[in-house]
This record gives sequence, structure tokens and C-alpha cells, in this order.
Amino acid sequence: MASSSHRHRSQPDREFQWRPVRGPLFAVAAVATVALIVTLVVAFRPGGSSDTGSDRAVAASSSSSKAGPSGTATDSASPTPSKPSSAAPKPTASSPARASASATPSAASPARRAASGTAGTSTTTAPAAGRIRPGTTYDGVATSYDVGNGDGACLFGPTDDVMTAAMNTADYETAKACGAYISVHAGGKSITVRITNECPAPCAVGQLDLSRQAFAKLAPLSAGRIPITWSLQSPATSDTISIRYKTGSTQYWCGIQAIGHRNPVARLEVRTSGGWLALTRTAYNYFLSEQGTGCGSEIRLTDIYGDQLTVPALAVRPDVAQQTGLQFARH
Repeated sequence: MASSSHRHRSQPDREFQWRPVRGPLFAVAAVATVALIVTLVVAFRPGGSSDTGSDRAVAASSSSSKAGPSGTATDSASPTPSKPSSAAPKPTASSPARASASATPSAASPARRAASGTAGTSTTTAPAAGRIRPGTTYDGVATSYDVGNGDGACLFGPTDDVMTAAMNTADYETAKACGAYISVHAGGKSITVRITNECPAPCAVGQLDLSRQAFAKLAPLSAGRIPITWSLQSPATSDTISIRYKTGSTQYWCGIQAIGHRNPVARLEVRTSGGWLALTRTAYNYFLSEQGTGCGSEIRLTDIYGDQLTVPALAVRPDVAQQTGLQFARH
């Protein structure tokens, strides 16, 4: 069998010749003549135009779009609106979350709160609670120690009050717990003690080191260590607050302490030419003005509930407790 490269064309291919076909050609010419006549009649009739077809196409295209409310073209070919996004809207600066607003005291809160005594003024601001918060119950353990003359890290001075306690360092919070009244519960019994001291390590968070007299009201001293719960109190009291300047205080340097307060003091400020200045608190419960700014001027006290008391200017008299006649409100 010969390969494809040696194949020969068939005999009909060699003898093929083109011959004109007259019948079909005549028919085509006749059709073209009729079309030309029709076109000329349409073109020259009144109002006729050869662009009529294209004008209709443009009109049809224009009618497929219409102006929207703002003049922007909208596609009438797809009238079905798109589906709304399922994503939840995020809060913006103009619409803050309500939860945080309800948790924060508003400016409409009472601006003043009654205080016992006549000197100075009392106002209310936002709460200033630290680790020890009002209305909160804490778990811990109680131990006991000999309080001696009743003085301690808070430097309130010697006292005959034996219902006192030392607070663990974490909850002592740089003397912020000083003067707090704490209700302690254990085994169905309860007592109230005042924080006058700090209990350093190994005292753990939540631990109270009670005076022996206070511990004995909850359990025998031989128990050594007992589980307790405790919470902050705002007790009734007939005492009023006193202000004491630290030893060595002058108009050029001073340390200021508040004593006899019903609720823990969160902040102490002094009046200056530029306004109120908050002083730095020390672990030994004095607020220091190292440059003497505000020493001997008005003093403003804020407790952990946000109540404020303004104490008129007092002379800088070191180691003297000066009565103010003021007291924080009971809660």
C-alpha cells in the first residue's frame, strides 16, 4: 500500500472546469433591483430618513435607564433591590453603647450630700473605689496578732480601741484601706473592725490579721487561722474628721493626714492659685506636698464613694489633730 505522500488525485478532480450558471445569477440581480427601488422610495418620502432604525435603537437604549432621586441613572432592567447586609451595625461615636452609659454616674446625680457639722462644704463626684469596693463580699482567712498600743502603719497613733485589724498588702493598696470599717463573718458570728495596720507577706490577698481581742470573738485563739468573709461598712458614728500635719511640716514642705473618717479616703487635694492639686499618698498614710504647694490652704477630701468635703484653711501645726466638724455621708 502506497504512503499518503504518493496518493494521486481522482480523475474527476483533474477534469473539473468552472461553467457559469445563468439561472441563479439572474434571480439575484432581480432581487437587488427591487431592494434598490424600495430604498429610494423610503428615502425621498416626506419626513423620511435613512437613520430611522438607528434613532429607534438609541431611544430604546435611553428608555432602559431612568434618573434616580438624586439624578443618578438607575438600571430599570434590574428593579429588584439588593438584599440588606446581615452584618450588625457597629456602635459609632454618635451612638455609644447604652451599657457603659448606665454603669457610669451621670451629671444629673445629686451634686451635694449632707454632712454633719457646720464647717466646710460637701459635694459628690464619681466613685473612687480601689480594690475594696462597696457592696462586695470578699473571701479570705483571719489570723491574729498583738496590737500593742494600737498604733500601726496607718499612723493614726496609739488607741484604746482593740477592735482593729491589719490588711494584707495588696488590699491595703498604699494606705487606701486605712480607716476602713470592715465587717468580718466566720462560723455564724460577725464583728466589725477598723483597719489601722498593714499585714505584709506572707499575708495573702483577702487575709486579715485581727487583734487578738477581735479574733477571740470569732474563734478560740488556738484555732490560729480560720476562713472568713468580709465586706466594707459605712457605720454610724458621732466622730468628725480631723486634719493633722506631719512632724516637720512647714509652708515649704508638708505631709497631711485625715483621721476619724467614716469611709476610706481616696484622694486629698489642696487649693493653689491654679486650682485644686491632688497630693501623692504614701504607704504610711500621709499625703505629701514636697514643694510646699498648698500647705496651710484649703483641703478637699474625697472618699471611695465619691463624696467630697472641703475643709477651710488650717494653720500648719505639726502633730496636732485639728477638728473640722465634717464627716462623710453614711452609705
